Amino acid sequence: MTFDSKSQDLAGPGRQTAYFGYRQVSADAKGKLVHQHFDTVARKYDLMNTLLSFGLHHLWKRAAVRMMKLKPGDRVLDVCGGTADLALRAARAVGRAGSVIVYDINWAMMAAGWPKVAGSSLAPRIGYIQGDAERLSCPDACFDAVMVGFGIRNLTRPEAGFREIFRVLKPGGTMMCLEFSRPKTAWFRRLYDFYSFCVMPAMGKIMVGSWDAYTYLPESIRMFSQPEELSAVLREIGFTRVRYRRLTNGIAVIHLGVKP
Repeated sequence: MTFDSKSQDLAGPGRQTAYFGYRQVSADAKGKLVHQHFDTVARKYDLMNTLLSFGLHHLWKRAAVRMMKLKPGDRVLDVCGGTADLALRAARAVGRAGSVIVYDINWAMMAAGWPKVAGSSLAPRIGYIQGDAERLSCPDACFDAVMVGFGIRNLTRPEAGFREIFRVLKPGGTMMCLEFSRPKTAWFRRLYDFYSFCVMPAMGKIMVGSWDAYTYLPESIRMFSQPEELSAVLREIGFTRVRYRRLTNGIAVIHLGVKP
């Protein structure tokens, strides 16, 4: 499913809908529901990521940052940066002369990551902005690289988020999007579906006290664009050298593009 099929006018301008998991809701309602979702999961977000992915998310993030080929002195924006996992990895790569900004709309998510950042020697290189990824409060062409990890599908209008990323990148700058997808192999896809819709919500209920929060997660993954579709969207926006790399049979995908 592509972005265009997830948002549509109901009765003219200002009456758009979007999908929250499998539910079609108003665009305004999706923003509120996503905010409530992350308020619910923020405190145990990092722990649940590790448990539910069997620790694989650390390997995925390491590979994603390496593929960006960051250089000492680079300025990096981490869109939907949440608890700053990617930001910390990027901060190592950009060195003392570089900087990383964690940009997220959800205060609880950023606050959950602060102790992790504060306890690191990399803290002086990392800053924070609370704001909407569909309307980045950053000047044009001010970052050498922009990354977004497991967050773009939560936007009401993901394409708007990518257009903003394109705007704030310097010419020659790199965009990296790490996002969930669906396994390529049929038998593994069936196993993944069982795990996603039965095991994950049960663990969410036990660990976070919410079955619904971890039902939304697999539903949002199924509703998001597949790698080939997303690549076409990125090219239409203007990115060049668009490519992607599947990880763990396609459970996660690293997307890369360059602003010409």
